[in-house]
Amino acid sequence: MGEGLVLLGEIGRPHGVRGLVRVRSFTATPEGLTAYGPLSDGRGRSLVLTLLAADLARIEGVTDRDAAAALTGTKLYVPRAALPPPGEEEFYLADLEGLRGETAAGESLGVVTAVEDHGAGAFLVLSGPPERLIPFTRAAVPVVDVAGGRVVVVPPVEVVADSAEDAA
Repeated sequence: MGEGLVLLGEIGRPHGVRGLVRVRSFTATPEGLTAYGPLSDGRGRSLVLTLLAADLARIEGVTDRDAAAALTGTKLYVPRAALPPPGEEEFYLADLEGLRGETAAGESLGVVTAVEDHGAGAFLVLSGPPERLIPFTRAAVPVVDVAGGRVVVVPPVEVVADSAEDAA
Protein backbone atom coordinates (compact mmCIF):
# COMPACT_ATOMS: atom_id res chain seq x y z
CA MET A 1 0.00 0.00 0.00
CA GLY A 2 1.22 3.47 -0.83
CA GLU A 3 2.12 5.80 2.01
CA GLY A 4 1.49 9.02 0.09
CA LEU A 5 -1.50 11.25 -0.19
CA VAL A 6 -4.80 10.35 -1.83
CA LEU A 7 -6.88 12.96 -3.65
CA LEU A 8 -10.42 13.07 -2.21
CA GLY A 9 -11.79 16.28 -3.68
CA GLU A 10 -11.30 19.80 -4.92
CA ILE A 11 -12.43 23.25 -3.81
CA GLY A 12 -14.51 25.05 -6.40
CA ARG A 13 -15.77 28.59 -6.70
CA PRO A 14 -16.92 30.71 -3.77
CA HIS A 15 -20.60 30.69 -2.82
CA GLY A 16 -21.95 33.91 -1.40
CA VAL A 17 -19.99 36.53 0.53
CA ARG A 18 -19.31 34.72 3.82
CA GLY A 19 -16.54 32.38 2.72
CA LEU A 20 -18.53 29.31 1.68
CA VAL A 21 -17.18 27.27 -1.24
CA ARG A 22 -18.44 24.74 -3.69
CA VAL A 23 -16.62 21.42 -3.37
CA ARG A 24 -16.28 18.44 -5.65
CA SER A 25 -15.92 15.10 -3.90
CA PHE A 26 -14.19 12.16 -5.59
CA THR A 27 -15.48 9.75 -2.95
CA ALA A 28 -18.39 7.31 -3.31
CA THR A 29 -20.63 9.71 -1.37
CA PRO A 30 -20.12 13.44 -0.78
CA GLU A 31 -19.83 12.81 2.98
CA GLY A 32 -16.71 10.74 2.32
CA LEU A 33 -14.82 13.95 1.68
CA THR A 34 -14.67 14.67 5.41
CA ALA A 35 -14.94 11.10 6.76
CA TYR A 36 -11.24 10.20 6.93
CA GLY A 37 -9.81 12.92 9.11
CA PRO A 38 -8.17 16.26 8.38
CA LEU A 39 -7.64 17.24 4.77
CA SER A 40 -4.52 18.90 3.43
CA ASP A 41 -3.71 20.85 0.30
CA GLY A 42 -0.80 18.55 -0.59
CA ARG A 43 1.80 21.04 0.65
CA GLY A 44 1.10 20.35 4.30
CA ARG A 45 -1.49 23.05 4.99
CA SER A 46 -4.40 21.55 6.92
CA LEU A 47 -7.95 22.45 5.88
CA VAL A 48 -10.94 21.67 8.09
CA LEU A 49 -14.16 21.47 6.10
CA THR A 50 -17.73 21.25 7.31
CA LEU A 51 -20.12 20.03 4.63
CA LEU A 52 -23.35 22.01 4.51
CA ALA A 53 -24.73 20.19 1.46
CA ALA A 54 -23.40 17.63 -1.00
CA ASP A 55 -21.39 20.28 -2.85
CA LEU A 56 -21.19 23.17 -0.37
CA ALA A 57 -18.75 23.59 2.51
CA ARG A 58 -17.46 25.95 5.15
CA ILE A 59 -13.69 26.02 5.66
CA GLU A 60 -12.46 26.81 9.15
CA GLY A 61 -10.85 30.27 9.19
CA VAL A 62 -12.31 31.36 5.83
CA THR A 63 -14.89 34.07 6.44
CA ASP A 64 -15.15 36.13 3.25
CA ARG A 65 -15.50 35.68 -0.48
CA ASP A 66 -11.94 36.84 -1.28
CA ALA A 67 -10.38 34.25 1.04
CA ALA A 68 -12.67 31.57 -0.43
CA ALA A 69 -11.79 32.64 -3.99
CA ALA A 70 -8.08 32.28 -3.19
CA LEU A 71 -8.69 28.57 -2.51
CA THR A 72 -10.47 27.86 -5.81
CA GLY A 73 -8.89 24.84 -7.46
CA THR A 74 -7.18 23.61 -4.28
CA LYS A 75 -6.95 19.82 -4.29
CA LEU A 76 -7.90 18.08 -1.04
CA TYR A 77 -5.87 15.10 0.18
CA VAL A 78 -5.71 12.63 3.06
CA PRO A 79 -2.86 10.27 3.93
CA ARG A 80 -3.32 6.87 2.24
CA ALA A 81 -3.08 5.22 5.69
CA ALA A 82 -6.28 7.05 6.78
CA LEU A 83 -8.40 5.10 4.30
CA PRO A 84 -9.90 1.72 5.19
CA PRO A 85 -8.34 -1.30 3.48
CA PRO A 86 -9.99 -2.16 0.18
CA GLY A 87 -12.11 -5.30 -0.05
CA GLU A 88 -11.10 -8.45 -1.84
CA GLU A 89 -10.47 -7.78 -5.54
CA GLU A 90 -10.83 -4.03 -4.86
CA PHE A 91 -8.20 -1.31 -4.89
CA TYR A 92 -7.86 2.43 -4.70
CA LEU A 93 -6.93 4.20 -7.92
CA ALA A 94 -4.07 5.83 -6.02
CA ASP A 95 -2.62 2.34 -5.47
CA LEU A 96 -2.10 1.99 -9.23
CA GLU A 97 0.53 4.73 -9.34
CA GLY A 98 3.98 3.21 -9.51
CA LEU A 99 2.81 -0.14 -10.92
CA ARG A 100 4.52 -1.54 -14.01
CA GLY A 101 2.47 -1.48 -17.19
CA GLU A 102 3.04 -4.65 -19.24
CA THR A 103 1.57 -6.42 -22.21
CA ALA A 104 0.13 -9.90 -21.67
CA ALA A 105 3.47 -11.23 -22.96
CA GLY A 106 5.37 -9.27 -20.28
CA GLU A 107 6.73 -6.51 -22.53
CA SER A 108 7.25 -3.29 -20.57
CA LEU A 109 5.07 -0.32 -21.53
CA GLY A 110 6.25 1.97 -18.74
CA VAL A 111 5.16 2.78 -15.21
CA VAL A 112 1.80 4.19 -14.14
CA THR A 113 2.67 7.79 -13.24
CA ALA A 114 -0.91 8.99 -12.69
CA VAL A 115 -4.56 8.03 -12.85
CA GLU A 116 -6.58 10.92 -14.22
CA ASP A 117 -10.26 11.53 -14.90
CA HIS A 118 -11.42 14.68 -16.63
CA GLY A 119 -15.06 13.65 -16.85
CA ALA A 120 -15.10 11.06 -19.62
CA GLY A 121 -13.73 8.20 -17.52
CA ALA A 122 -10.46 7.38 -15.83
CA PHE A 123 -7.28 6.72 -17.76
CA LEU A 124 -3.79 5.61 -16.80
CA VAL A 125 -0.76 7.68 -17.70
CA LEU A 126 2.18 5.37 -18.50
CA SER A 127 5.71 6.78 -18.56
CA GLY A 128 7.47 6.72 -21.87
CA PRO A 129 8.94 7.16 -24.20
CA PRO A 130 6.42 7.51 -25.58
CA GLU A 131 4.10 8.53 -22.79
CA ARG A 132 0.83 6.63 -23.20
CA LEU A 133 -2.71 7.43 -22.08
CA ILE A 134 -4.64 4.18 -21.56
CA PRO A 135 -8.39 4.18 -20.91
CA PHE A 136 -9.01 2.50 -17.57
CA THR A 137 -11.50 -0.05 -18.85
CA ARG A 138 -11.59 -3.84 -18.49
CA ALA A 139 -10.81 -4.15 -22.24
CA ALA A 140 -7.68 -1.97 -22.08
CA VAL A 141 -6.54 -3.01 -18.57
CA PRO A 142 -7.75 -6.59 -18.07
CA VAL A 143 -5.47 -7.36 -15.10
CA VAL A 144 -4.76 -5.22 -12.03
CA ASP A 145 -2.25 -6.94 -9.75
CA VAL A 146 -1.43 -4.46 -6.98
CA ALA A 147 0.36 -7.10 -4.88
CA GLY A 148 2.45 -8.12 -7.90
CA GLY A 149 3.22 -4.50 -8.77
CA ARG A 150 1.78 -4.56 -12.28
CA VAL A 151 -1.13 -3.95 -14.59
CA VAL A 152 -1.60 -5.82 -17.85
CA VAL A 153 -2.39 -3.40 -20.65
CA VAL A 154 -3.90 -4.03 -24.06
CA PRO A 155 -3.10 -0.73 -25.76
CA PRO A 156 -5.90 0.55 -27.99
CA VAL A 157 -5.17 1.07 -31.66
CA GLU A 158 -3.23 4.30 -31.97
CA VAL A 159 -4.68 7.04 -34.13
CA VAL A 160 -2.28 9.41 -35.84
CA ALA A 161 -3.91 12.54 -37.20
CA ASP A 162 -2.60 13.89 -40.46
CA SER A 163 -1.67 17.54 -40.44
CA ALA A 164 -3.95 19.97 -42.29
CA GLU A 165 -1.31 20.39 -45.01
CA ASP A 166 -1.17 16.64 -45.70
CA ALA A 167 -4.95 16.46 -45.95
CA ALA A 168 -5.13 19.17 -48.63
